[in-house]
This record gives sequence, structure tokens and C-alpha cells, in this order.
Amino acid sequence: MTVKAYAAQAADQPLGPHAIERRAAGPDDVVIAIEYCGVCHSDLHTVRGEWGGTLFPCVPGHEIVGTVSAVGSAVTRFAPGDTVGVGCIVDSCRTCAACGEGLEQFCASGMTGTYNSRTPDAPGHTLGGYSEQIVVDQAYVLAIRHPKDQLAAVAPLLCAGITTWSPLRHWGAGPGKRVGVVGIGGLGHMGIKLARALGAEVTGFTTSPAKREAILALGAHHVVVSTDKAEMKAARESFGLIINTVSHSHDLDPFLMALARDGTMVMVGGPEKPHPMPTLFHMLTRRRSLAGSLIGGIAETQEMLDFCAEHGVVSDIELIRMEEIEAAYARMLQGDVRYRFVIDTGTI
Repeated sequence: MTVKAYAAQAADQPLGPHAIERRAAGPDDVVIAIEYCGVCHSDLHTVRGEWGGTLFPCVPGHEIVGTVSAVGSAVTRFAPGDTVGVGCIVDSCRTCAACGEGLEQFCASGMTGTYNSRTPDAPGHTLGGYSEQIVVDQAYVLAIRHPKDQLAAVAPLLCAGITTWSPLRHWGAGPGKRVGVVGIGGLGHMGIKLARALGAEVTGFTTSPAKREAILALGAHHVVVSTDKAEMKAARESFGLIINTVSHSHDLDPFLMALARDGTMVMVGGPEKPHPMPTLFHMLTRRRSLAGSLIGGIAETQEMLDFCAEHGVVSDIELIRMEEIEAAYARMLQGDVRYRFVIDTGTI
């Protein structure tokens, strides 16, 4: 079927209207009429070719919320009219150890991303949520239980939410744990909300003193201005876990020094170039760890969505029309969004 979308035709060209083909529903497929799609920094990196390997035409978008319009004959988990979500993964090998453990993001054969992954379907790669409709195997579709008036703000949970939830859960954020979140943007503001909802003592690290009150309003107990040497010194050896969401290259040493003995800093932001090499003695002398985490599996994404519905957690968003996407990208590069753009796909 032919549906309307927005696509980049080349790395140096803006996104614009583009007709795409979606496959007919197979037995296990769910056809979803997309209502909202969050705008992730990964979308910008990909359409601009900054990470390499972009397949054009590129239709980004992996924070998708919509309504089931049809299901295949073997679908048992969903029915027309259901509110559902699609995150960053639409397929995986399903047979490797990672897939067997519900960690499809680490699939040994490589997960199939919601966009920019090779596929037998035309045009030879997956096309994402900047579109009217998507067809996804039921195994990779998620149930949304938030009320209707929150659905736009739910969309960023499908990437920003799970990207911070997964390491918070894996490294045991909860009561008695001091958690720092570095970078208070789309990912970071969700990290603060989720860590607070899990019961941790939460500190937001920001380069901007002007953001102090806004960060406290998100649920942080404390704020540290990372450009203030005195505040950073006072924060040394304080944290069991730091989630670093910053998506550009920066000095990691000050944040490693903020970890207590046996603390871990988890990197979740993909920089445009490698970070400077951290000073190993900052890790050796306190048995600190520097780790990475990639989105999350389908089961833990559903767990996160259910937790957020129960606790009333959503993203802080600015809803935009589809034709405003290039302006939104420009503002995103300047950090001019509190804290996530979401596209009203009814405007395509």
C-alpha cells in the first residue's frame, strides 16, 4: 500500500514529502495508523549521514504511537482499535542467546531497526515513523495503557524512556542509591523522572545554571552545574550510578571522579566523534566502571511503559507539524527544546 511520509533523499538535502510502500499484512503483522512520532537525536545523525551507512531515501522515526487498523490472521495480542507503540526494533533473529533472554537490541545477527536497516521489503531498507502508517510483526509491537490525552507525550518513552530505563534497572537504581544524570535533554529529563519514580536520590548535572529550577521541577533532588569547579569538587565520590546522556564528545574525567568506590558511569548518548580517552587512574583507584547501554529489549520496554502508566510518567514535549521538522532539527542542535519534539503525523 502507498502511504505518505517525509524522507531525506541525501545527507545534504532537507526532509520533504515522499510516497512510500508498506507491505501487505502477513499472518503475524499488525497494521498501525501512526498518530504521533517523537524526534530523536539519532534521526538527525542518520539523515545527515553523520554516523555513516545511511540508506536513502531515509524515513526516520522510532518513537511511534498509533492505533491498530488491521491485524493478520495469526495475531493474538492485538485487535483493531488498540493503542500501541513501536520503538527502535522491528525484528531480530529470535534464535540467538540475546534474543532468547529478551535482549533483542544485542541480537547476534544484528537487530532490524525501525528505520535504516536492510530488509526484503521495498526499497530494500526499513522506513520509520515519519509516516502515516507502519506494518510490524506483533512480537515487536507494544501495548500503550496511558490515557488518550497523554499519547503524544508517551511517544518519546519508546526511545528516550527505554534508553534510560534499561541501565537504571540493570544497575539497580532504587531506594538507597544515589543516581546522577548528565545532560538534561530528551534522554536526561526522562532519566531524572524514571530514577525518581524508582525511588533513587537523583542529581542532575547541567552546564547551564539557568536550568537549575527546571531540573528540580522534573524531580531531581539536587542539581550540580558541571562548569562550576566548586560544585563538581563537592560532588566527588558521591554516586553509585551516573547515566551520561550527552550526545557530543566531552571530557569524562570530572564525572568519573564523581563516582563513589565501585560506582558505574553508563554512556547512552552516541557522540559525533569519540570522547577523549579518560584517565584510567580515576577508575583504578576506586574500582570504578565505565559502561555502555543500548536502548532496551521488547520485554523491558513493555515493563517500562507499564511502570510509566502506573506512575503517571510521560515526556515533556513540544508538539509540531510535520513540515516544521527542519526547524525542529535546527532548534534541537541548539538545545532549544524542553525536552522532546513530537510530530503530529496527522499533519503529513
